This record gives sequence, C-alpha cells and structure tokens, in this order.
Amino acid sequence: MKKPAPKEPEIAYPMRINRYLALQGHSTRRGADTLIEQKKVTINGKIAVLGDKVNKEDKIEIQNAGREKNNYVYLAYNKAPGITTTMPQPGEKAIVDLVKFRTKVFPVGRLDKESRGLIILTNDGRIIERLLSPLRNHEKEYKLIVNKPITEQFIQRLEKGIALEDFTTKPAVVEELDEKTLTITITEGKRHQIRRMCTACGYEVRDLERIRIMNIRLGNIKEGQYRELGGKELTLFLESIGLKK
Repeated sequence: MKKPAPKEPEIAYPMRINRYLALQGHSTRRGADTLIEQKKVTINGKIAVLGDKVNKEDKIEIQNAGREKNNYVYLAYNKAPGITTTMPQPGEKAIVDLVKFRTKVFPVGRLDKESRGLIILTNDGRIIERLLSPLRNHEKEYKLIVNKPITEQFIQRLEKGIALEDFTTKPAVVEELDEKTLTITITEGKRHQIRRMCTACGYEVRDLERIRIMNIRLGNIKEGQYRELGGKELTLFLESIGLKK
C-alpha cells in the first residue's frame, strides 16, 4: 500500500531566534546563541538579543553569514539487543560506551533496549529536531517477527492506524514477508510504539529490527558495528531535512 508524499510541516511562529537560525541550517541553537552574543544577528535592522522572537515576515541578517565550520560526521550504527540507547542503569551498556570513533558522537532518536537495528550517530546537533519531530513525517522502516500467523485483519489495522491509550497512530505501510514476519513503515516513533500497536491487535513481538531511516539503510552492517555516511547517500539525507554537507 503506497501512501502519498507527506506535506512539508508548518513551522509555528513566533519562535525564538536561536531556533529559527538552527532550522535555517545556519548553526546549532548553541552556535546561534554565540552569534547573538557577538551581536552578529539583526532582526529588521535591530541587533538581536538572547530570547528575541521572530515572525515569518521578519528580515533576519547575519554578519559574515558563512555557516559554522563543517566538522560534522554521521554514522549508521547497528544496535544489538540488550544495549541501551542512552542513560544506562548500573550494569548496562549504552551505545556511546561501545562506539570508538575519532570524535565524540551521540545517537539521534532511540530504540528500546530489547530492539535492534539502525541508529544514526552524529556530532551535528542541527539534525535532532529536523529528524525526530513527528511533524516532519520522516519514514522509519522496521522488520518484525510476531508470535502467531499474520492475518489480513492484522495488516489492515496496522495500515489504518490504531487507537492506543494516549494517542492514535498514523497510517502505516505494511508488507507481509512470511507467515510471522512483516515490515512496517511509520512516520512517528513514540515510545514502544510498534510493540504497543501489535499488542493492541492481540500479537506479541518476538523480534524487532529497524532497517531504514529515510534513505539510510542498515544493509549488511554487523551488530555493534557502524559505517560512516558520505557521498550521494549523505547529501540526499541532509537535503531531505533541509541541510547541506
């Protein structure tokens, strides 16, 4: 079942000037604060100060408007089950404890401890909101194995959207692979969402693996390993969230 291309999300105004600059790809929010403190940002000809808000029609200018020096890195990492994304408890291991890279990186988004698969690691704080906001409608694809044979009714419920205790899921794209295996593509990412969706339909997830985030695919990366993103793949990924390399 093919769904229509998502609409570009509407950005709510007024917004803080540092968030505006981050959304425009000029810098991270922290970098924007530095530009403001250095009096390099004006709003309608007036020097901006920290906390200023802007409207859509305002004219924003930056002295020496070159972007921050680009030392960003982006990794596609395959998280193994049993590893936490962040904030490990005593005796647990988090991704950042295991990844050895030439510069410090952090995970964007999360997978629950028992799930596995693709996580984007980076040192680029600009992408966090652009990638994670549910308004952005970015696709994430998962492969899962359930505890009993898949029915057409189960697939239809997943595709239509399911009312959970605290929200109703958006329509999903589902493909049955075999009797108990399917892929599901969603544009959200609420806590334990897919497991909860299956539970609501009377199914139990036995294995859950994220295999794609937008155009970035897990491919043959081994568990606990990563590959550095670059070339056309990275260009497309960044352009899709409104950034440049």
